[in-house]
Amino acid sequence: MASPIIQLRNVSKFYDSGSVRVTALSSINLEMNSGDFVTVMGPSGGGKTTLLNCMGGLDLPDEGEITLNGRLISKMTDDELTRLRRRKIGFVFQFFNLLPTLTVRENVELPLLLSHAPGKAIKRIQTLLDYVGLGNRLESFPAELSGGEMQRVAIARSFVHQPHLILADEPTGNLDSENGIRILELLRQACRDFNTTVVVVTHNPEAAQYGNRHFEIKDGRLVNDSATQTA
Repeated sequence: MASPIIQLRNVSKFYDSGSVRVTALSSINLEMNSGDFVTVMGPSGGGKTTLLNCMGGLDLPDEGEITLNGRLISKMTDDELTRLRRRKIGFVFQFFNLLPTLTVRENVELPLLLSHAPGKAIKRIQTLLDYVGLGNRLESFPAELSGGEMQRVAIARSFVHQPHLILADEPTGNLDSENGIRILELLRQACRDFNTTVVVVTHNPEAAQYGNRHFEIKDGRLVNDSATQTA
């Protein structure tokens, strides 16, 4: 049996608010395999984004261990984490995070430039933009795109360096319902086609049903872990 792509063992995260210690994550245990489309649902302040940040090496747990493809990321240095994110993890954000002065092509190419791998860029960028339905918009700027189109560019960018893991933080939160559905369907299809593990955090129960695995988190604790049957 193949090893999980990512594992969290007894992961906890705390924040100090004055004299009060706030528990953001409490003894989280979970693992995910290649090709899993995992959704994590919960209320604001429940720990969703903290969980995603720890999985992506943007934050470190105070207790427990996180491994990505067998590497212990919870003990890495800042430089090691930066290199890991550039090469092995893709991010999709609620507000797209496209650079307004760069074209669509340049925004998608950016992770390759940061990883010093631009030689592979041109064909891969065209393929991914064709895949998300924007192959004719390479030289457009973000201001010329709709919200749904900007999120599709962000998805292409997240896959361009062929990561093991895609982390999406409320990817439909800034879109209308129709475009939100399109984005979720695109993420689910890309997860299957590229055999990449995708984790989506959301407060939307409809969005949560798109995963083949579904977790609920409340007050920093996983309170449900179930497989979902998706249409």
